[in-house]
Amino acid sequence: MQWQQRVMNDRLSEFGYTFQIKIITCLIKDKQFLQQINDILKDSYFENESNQFLVSTIKDYFIKYKSQPTAEVLKVKISEITDEVLKKSIVSNVKDAYRYLDSADLDFVMEQTLDFCKNKVLKNAIVDSVELLKHGKYDEIKSKIDKAMVAGAERNVGHEYVKSIDDRYNQAARHVLPTGWDVIDNLMDGGLGKGELGVVVAPAGIGKSFLLVNLGANVIKQSKNVLHYTLELNEAYVGLRYDSVITGIPDQELKYNIDAVKERVNKIKGNLIIKHYPTKTAAVSTIASHIERYRILGREPDMILVDYADLLRGSGQNKDYRLELGNIYEELRGLAGTMDIPVWTASQSNRSSLSEDVIQADKIAESYSKIMTADFVMSLSRKIEDKVAGTGRIHVIKNRFGPDGITFPSQINTNNGSFEVFDEKSVRGAELKTQMGNHEEYLRKEMKKRFEELDN
Repeated sequence: MQWQQRVMNDRLSEFGYTFQIKIITCLIKDKQFLQQINDILKDSYFENESNQFLVSTIKDYFIKYKSQPTAEVLKVKISEITDEVLKKSIVSNVKDAYRYLDSADLDFVMEQTLDFCKNKVLKNAIVDSVELLKHGKYDEIKSKIDKAMVAGAERNVGHEYVKSIDDRYNQAARHVLPTGWDVIDNLMDGGLGKGELGVVVAPAGIGKSFLLVNLGANVIKQSKNVLHYTLELNEAYVGLRYDSVITGIPDQELKYNIDAVKERVNKIKGNLIIKHYPTKTAAVSTIASHIERYRILGREPDMILVDYADLLRGSGQNKDYRLELGNIYEELRGLAGTMDIPVWTASQSNRSSLSEDVIQADKIAESYSKIMTADFVMSLSRKIEDKVAGTGRIHVIKNRFGPDGITFPSQINTNNGSFEVFDEKSVRGAELKTQMGNHEEYLRKEMKKRFEELDN
């Protein structure tokens, strides 16, 4: 009841300073909220000149550029202010706004602010209708009230089928990032697209983390930005894996070739951020908040890697671990859609898959809903003989964009962690397939070769 009374006030002062600052936080953080409230939120609703300046600046920037201003943009705008007292106050408010980016009550703040602004518009429409009523202008009254009732409504109604024919056939309709492996990209119609979830499935210790590193390395080589979240290994260790994959230098020799590493890595124009969260301490919402902080710095992530989703913390609402795990993957798919970014993650297959030549969907550990939620799923299988020979099999379990159920031979350099995937009809693919079909003979020759090297 108290909040309902406050909503009907003419200004937001009754909500308090912190609430008003959090409104600015929401405008900076949530593009959909800014788009929805832009026409009905007035800077005059705020009680001090500093907040009025920030709200006006954010709204004007959005109208012109269709996005929220970054910290750098706000810094430039604030620098143009000549009143030093006002400038100092605005800087203080901006710092407070950024401090609340991870607040748990921002959804509540947005809901209350929308209610406040909608009620303001409706109240003004009713007041204006009094004069119209005196002159019997009922049609104008209806029009004014109807317009007020839809104020602040969601703007995006969806894809207009008849009007959007060209959009459906525009190449930009699905923005994809290639994996770097032609045979996989061909199946995926170019790669993983914005808002889509890709999953790599493998048993423990087979190389799914290295496979994710290869995906990330292939993307930053394309001058793109990657956020890599690791829930097992620390940030520096993951960075060393990238060094080895990118340079081709075996991981044990990296420390002896630091200058060569620097030279090759500095040539890459893409950007990579590696963020570590201890196992089961981060939820999907934690990752979402970190992405927002990254965007506020003026950068836009092109791809997200999560190593791996099974180690994320769930909401705790389901006592059944399988249901909880399924919810995590749904939230991760939702994150990809909300952020409009392709997301790759990995998942554990069960113990019995260690002996399988090809890992199928029935070997996914714990929850089959992982497969149902993802857009693209591929498995990596490597027996003991494959580890020695540097071979493996990539099997496409699910593919929304083309055929699935296809297996590709792959070559894995165990020294530097690099992966190559081949069509089995190619020369190298055929060689690998033959080699994997006759591992015993290969191992015998390999052991003989190594024995002769040692003997010499």
